[in-house]
Amino acid sequence: MTGSNSTKTESIGMVPAERRAVFSLASIYALRMMGLFMILPVFAIYGETLEGYTPALVGIAIGIYGLTQAALQIPFGMASDRFGRKPIITIGLIIFAIGSVVAAMADSMSGVIIGRALQGAGAIAAAVMALTADLTREENRLGAMAIIGMSIGAAFAFSLVMGPVLNTWIGVDGIFWLTAVLAIIAVGVLHFVVPRPVHSRFHRDAMPVASQLKKVIANKQLLRLDFGIMTLHMMLTATFVTLPLALRDNAGLAIDHHWYVYLPVMLFSMALMIPFVVIAEKKRRMKSIFSAAVVTLVIAELIFMTFNQSLAGLVFGLFIFFTAFNILEATLPSLIAKTADPDNKGTAMGVYSSSQFIGAFFGGALGGWLYGAVGMETVFALCAGMAVVWFLAAVTMQNPRYLSSHLIRIGDVSEEQARHMVGELTRVTGVAEAVVIPEDNVAYLKVDLHALDREALKPFSVEDEPIENMFSEQAINTDTVKETN
Repeated sequence: MTGSNSTKTESIGMVPAERRAVFSLASIYALRMMGLFMILPVFAIYGETLEGYTPALVGIAIGIYGLTQAALQIPFGMASDRFGRKPIITIGLIIFAIGSVVAAMADSMSGVIIGRALQGAGAIAAAVMALTADLTREENRLGAMAIIGMSIGAAFAFSLVMGPVLNTWIGVDGIFWLTAVLAIIAVGVLHFVVPRPVHSRFHRDAMPVASQLKKVIANKQLLRLDFGIMTLHMMLTATFVTLPLALRDNAGLAIDHHWYVYLPVMLFSMALMIPFVVIAEKKRRMKSIFSAAVVTLVIAELIFMTFNQSLAGLVFGLFIFFTAFNILEATLPSLIAKTADPDNKGTAMGVYSSSQFIGAFFGGALGGWLYGAVGMETVFALCAGMAVVWFLAAVTMQNPRYLSSHLIRIGDVSEEQARHMVGELTRVTGVAEAVVIPEDNVAYLKVDLHALDREALKPFSVEDEPIENMFSEQAINTDTVKETN
């Protein structure tokens, strides 16, 4: 196939309409995640004031959102294919807001658990990713997903610090009310800031495919990574069932001052994380950095278990924990992308995301039950033991291939042309795998970016879709569409 010399959009970098779409959708995702995470550092203490309090119910209240999120995120994504992205995201945000109001008005543990379950039931993650794919061109898709990923990390760090601060000002019930307001603001952003796509289509790189689930789940390398993210969020939730209590009761730090600990810990751990992630990617030391971070989690939990009577011990343990946590949060999605087949990345990421939320639920439930039955040291011991099991899985995984996903719009091709094109694409320098899906009009590639011959790929690509065909007329500034010969 030959490339076109006709007018094309500028393929390097996002045009303003794409940037507007990506950053506004990232803000929606971040607002929702803030609502889920702001109670994490304070709820273990707040729960003591509620009718029916038990440590086990506190753990369930903290983690129950993960169960409903895991169960509903893929159905919400599939519903967005049928009924439209914005209507489904709107419904999800309204359910989330209702859950926040239920939790804010509750004076019992059961009421808060119902509210938190409703919060998780507003499972918009897959639909947001699908809308992002609708509003970005193939060559900008990876960068768009990275921006959303960074917004989630920033929202988590902000929530951990602001939870104790907001608890001082408005209390936990006030945090739930604020969360409801943030959800309504997100609805406004969705309808008044996010551009409207002219059409929606299915994107295998961003959305799960039901027929691929069996193949993805049977992939032992992907299962190791799914187990890893499940364990990581299990440890996070279980740790925060008990850690706020250790800071208050063992170290004597009033809850109003807990942010004094979280702020420097998050800042320094995030700064220390960056060079390790760079080394893992650029120096191709992913497996060794990854395995070392899992060992670091074991050390952090052992510090919590041994030195939880000391403020210095708890602060040091938190610093070690979040340094490793941030490294793993950054490298796990990269490993999924490197490991998954070119055409099932969306499915692999869907299973990965569900595993993360299931881990949050089990971490809360097990952590709360163990704390009530035996004590906090047992919770930290459980987390350390799970990290050891994870290390054994991580250290035996295959070295990842340092390949990136790359998409090419190929236009209409027959099945026979698609099979022929696969052979031609895999002969291009830097292309390791190619899958051509005629009904998608897209070639899904795994490439070595350092070796990729981009010029050799151009003859396979049809004319870029005109940017004005992707967005509603109000969303696109045609002055940004550049002409090339």
